[in-house]
Amino acid sequence: MNKFLTTGLGAAAASVLPAIASAQEAAGLDQRINDIFAGSTGWFVNLIFAPLPFEVAGSSFPWIVLWLVVGATIFTFYFGFIQFKAFGHAISLVKGDYSDPDDAGEVSHFQALTTALSGTVGLGNIAGVAVAVGIGGPGATFWMILAGLLGMASKFTECTLGVKYRNEYPDGTVSGGPMYYMTKGFKERGLPLGGFLAIVFSIFTIGGALGGGNMFQANQAHAQISGIVGDFPGWITGVVFAVVVFAVIVGGIKSIAQVTEKVVPFMGILYVAAALVILIVEYDKIGWAFGQIWEGAFTGLGVAGGFVGALIQGFKRAAFSNEAGVGSAAIAHSAVRTKEPVTEGVVSLLEPFIDTVVICTMTALVITISGVLVMDPATGNFMLNEAGTSIKTIDGSSGVQLTSAAFATGFSWFPYVLAVAVVLFAFSTMISWSYYGLKAWTYLVGEGKTKEIVFKVIFCFFIIVGAAANLGAVIDFSDAMIFAMAVVNITALYFLMPIVKREMKSYFDRLKSGELKKFVD
Repeated sequence: MNKFLTTGLGAAAASVLPAIASAQEAAGLDQRINDIFAGSTGWFVNLIFAPLPFEVAGSSFPWIVLWLVVGATIFTFYFGFIQFKAFGHAISLVKGDYSDPDDAGEVSHFQALTTALSGTVGLGNIAGVAVAVGIGGPGATFWMILAGLLGMASKFTECTLGVKYRNEYPDGTVSGGPMYYMTKGFKERGLPLGGFLAIVFSIFTIGGALGGGNMFQANQAHAQISGIVGDFPGWITGVVFAVVVFAVIVGGIKSIAQVTEKVVPFMGILYVAAALVILIVEYDKIGWAFGQIWEGAFTGLGVAGGFVGALIQGFKRAAFSNEAGVGSAAIAHSAVRTKEPVTEGVVSLLEPFIDTVVICTMTALVITISGVLVMDPATGNFMLNEAGTSIKTIDGSSGVQLTSAAFATGFSWFPYVLAVAVVLFAFSTMISWSYYGLKAWTYLVGEGKTKEIVFKVIFCFFIIVGAAANLGAVIDFSDAMIFAMAVVNITALYFLMPIVKREMKSYFDRLKSGELKKFVD
């Protein structure tokens, strides 16, 4: 890694830093860029996140969230509640009980899981949950958990297809994901437009990777670091992240997996352990907190719009956090070593469970128990009470502030632990999304080392830009592109889910008959 600190990207980054610094100093440049970009792309952002044309109990519901939740519900029933039936087998697969090292692929089941998790476990688990609870009340947690459980079926569907239709190359590398099962799966079923859907999906993936997958992460990580150590230029944070990320991703999926299999468990355990300490200190309030969650889920517990408001906030946070149905995870899971596509579909069931049911719920419990929430009598919403004031507008930044204040109720130094978690979450998300963007890039322009390096350098350059600038419209646009991926992906899944059902039946019949046995080295 030290090699890359002094050569390669480090030298390239050093050559562009003066330009970035001078751009930062130019008065109003960020705002001008923001206005221009918003003017040309605002229609797309508004389209993806537009509310349904009707309100329920005074609350609006973004159609893209409904699209994700309905898809997850359909897959849950179609596959016979596979997320519950196969949960135990998923753990056995992650442990390596059925893994043959001679199977085609590049990473183990555990490495594929941690790589995909690193792309979903991020700032949404910290800031996003706080926003959901702050607006929707504790009851939002119940609906968030339900949506997470349903999303497990979406992951199963897309990741099974990702492995089944991946490309395997003579050098042992593989490429897979929605763009491949759209092309091959549609052709197999005699359906038109598979290639067109694959191209559209790839374009959305590249846009999402360059914005939401790195610029937003770098921007928020810098905000957290500067909040702890004091204000300093964002490009410094960007360069550090860019160099470290490049040093990891230049080695491909194997290098990424080797990092994520260490970072993801560490950051997950660190964050959950910190939350558990708070819960242990306030153990006498845990029963009360679950009561608040249950009551708020169905009565609203003072939330504007009643329980529908809690339901909407919970579903939104789960959908935006675990990305079930977006198709991104299928790209990571496609690299697994296996000859049975269903095995990786089963392993992927664990992602929404860990991301939403465990980590997001821990955040919600800490916020509820800590007592940092007060109700705004004017709106009926829960707000952060800090130094006698309340935040009237809850967004991503104040969401982090809310979570930080909740953790500080246990020990004053806990926000520092949270800052470390934020940096790790941002870093892991960036390296995973670099792989997602890369595979979409190579699908469009072709495979090849030179083509891959070009994308990786571009990706790391945008990390620097993201940390240095405040380009809100760019980030809004990239978020919209990520969820536009879900529109294309779930459409394809509806047409291809009979293939997954056939694969599922074959696999579990052979497993039950004893034809598939645990691998013995």
